[in-house]
Amino acid sequence: MAAPESERGTSPVLVLGEALCDLVIDLDGSVTSALGGAPYNTARALGRLGVPTGFSSPVSTDRFGELLADSLREAGVDISGARRTEAPTTLAAATLSAEGSASYRFYVEGTSVLDVEPVTVSRPVTAVMTGGLAIALPSVTAAIEPVLHLDVPVFVDVNCRPAMIDDRPAYLERVHRVASLADVVKVSDEDARWMSGEAGERGVELAVESLLTLGARAVVVTAGASPVSVSTPTGRAEVPVPAVDIVDTIGAGDAFDAGMIAHWFRAGADARRLGDLDALLPAVRAGVVVSGAVCARRGADPPTVDELPDDLWP
Repeated sequence: MAAPESERGTSPVLVLGEALCDLVIDLDGSVTSALGGAPYNTARALGRLGVPTGFSSPVSTDRFGELLADSLREAGVDISGARRTEAPTTLAAATLSAEGSASYRFYVEGTSVLDVEPVTVSRPVTAVMTGGLAIALPSVTAAIEPVLHLDVPVFVDVNCRPAMIDDRPAYLERVHRVASLADVVKVSDEDARWMSGEAGERGVELAVESLLTLGARAVVVTAGASPVSVSTPTGRAEVPVPAVDIVDTIGAGDAFDAGMIAHWFRAGADARRLGDLDALLPAVRAGVVVSGAVCARRGADPPTVDELPDDLWP
């Protein structure tokens, strides 16, 4: 049952998905570790933006896991629903290009991300956010899917991981199943082309049409420094992306999700407005600004509210 409108302002946004450690491999071959995982990054960013947030996915009890848990707590994220597991923390090798973009390979067998149980929710939540490995790994999808049926808005960042996908049709079936339960689906232009199997702008259009047909109120497509497109069943618009001096792009998409959700939350968390372009575009602009702030820093280091313009928020 959905939380009453009077409770939604204080109920948390529930984030589900991987918390892992990135091993960042620079151009000179040096390796540094950084806390990561797309939903983890989004949860941490939401907490720093002052949004009540809960994280309810596995976190290891090893040293990396303790650092992940501490970092979420420091950001104000409630991790009381996170399963603590003796399995080692999942690892991702992030290789940086000369432009600062990152490509990933994941090491998941026998690690924390797979030590899942069905997620339960013991109190009202304002919204649910998920994506990434939560869709790529069938057992994780099965654990979180019941929560997606709650009568609250669902935000999904598909965040395709082609290197992990052995069975493309089965993966796409999971994406479509999760997307059919979502209110807002975000994909990158690369995600969209991979999902549709078509190159160029036509591939992006086909993916967007498919996601809207499945029932999403809105589909948001990011494309690096190009404008962000926002599509609903009744219209389409673009939001420009200002130039920033990029250090790297690790966590940029996750920060975008957090900025967009934070703006929607601060505007009253009204699910009906998620399909309204005029209402959604300011939230997308907030996502662009928060994402840009992360690109200007090393690693997934989301800004706090105090580091962002006051007029960014409603």
